[in-house]
Amino acid sequence: MYQYEGEDVFVIDGHLHWWDASKENIKHEGGEQFIRCFYDYHTGFTPEERQWSLEEYRKYDADRMLRDVFGDGHADMGILQPTYLNEFYKEGFNTIDRCAELVEEHPERFIVNGRFDPREGEAGLRELERQKEEYDVKGVKLYTAEWRGDSKGWRLDSEEAFEYLEKCAELGIKNVHPHKGPTIRPLNRDAFDVADVDAAATSFPELNFVVEHVGLPRLDDFCWIAAQEPNVYGGLAVAAPFAETRPRKFGEIMGELLYWLGEDRILFGSDYAIWEPEWLIEAVMEAEMTPEQREEFGVELDLETKRKIMGENAARLYDIDIEKRKEILREDGISERFGIADQYDESAAAD
Repeated sequence: MYQYEGEDVFVIDGHLHWWDASKENIKHEGGEQFIRCFYDYHTGFTPEERQWSLEEYRKYDADRMLRDVFGDGHADMGILQPTYLNEFYKEGFNTIDRCAELVEEHPERFIVNGRFDPREGEAGLRELERQKEEYDVKGVKLYTAEWRGDSKGWRLDSEEAFEYLEKCAELGIKNVHPHKGPTIRPLNRDAFDVADVDAAATSFPELNFVVEHVGLPRLDDFCWIAAQEPNVYGGLAVAAPFAETRPRKFGEIMGELLYWLGEDRILFGSDYAIWEPEWLIEAVMEAEMTPEQREEFGVELDLETKRKIMGENAARLYDIDIEKRKEILREDGISERFGIADQYDESAAAD
């Protein structure tokens, strides 16, 4: 468990991937463009001494992920967010079935979300039912700019998408995570526009819409939507690296989010393996707003706020009892394996 100024902070990394962009898995030039664009984000934000080579970035094994996220990475739990990209990759880029292997091995650590694409029709609805039945998913990750045949994207406020959202409500899949952030080459920028969240959130108040990447670069649009929709949340993946590379910009982003959404509707995410959670968690926990920003927005980025953002808000959405989870993690094989078992030991913490 992460320690900040002598205080425990339970961290749930809300945005993890376990992808395969190996050359053997690429079937379309878009797959190569996609992973190289990811890699550009990686090298553009990651401190030089922590950067991976392109080859190790293409596909990493479970041991590497476990060490990066839970060993060196300070996180206590993580939510796996699938991204299929079947037009680009033979076996998919980051599928629920592959991610579920991690959950099966380490259920105390991982949660896996499902996904849907309304262009798949009745077959897609059956697949969503399978995901719920087989993995008991409590959320779905949506990629509205994903290609399918001649289609270069879809909208969350479409009639077809509403049918799937109705199915989510029926199945008890209450957390909807649409990617509404930067474009990844060669996808269409407009297909990631945040505007379609508005009607969907209004029409399905029983669902939570966790807008990943807080709409960047459309932060203002996102904030205005979230201000009027109490079931809209912001996921900090992509925003979080600014805490290290452009701390004043990060202060501005957090000021806007805290002003419009409040501290209860913001969730931390590293976007692993685009970035590793170790340095991101440290940077976010050390982040401060300038005096001018605190005065302008009328908010504080204090420890209690950070506790909510780093784990408590995600725990509420995913029905995680943090204190009970700590007890489970005290017996966790991963903790022992990476030498962090004492972080969950009450007597050690008291010392």
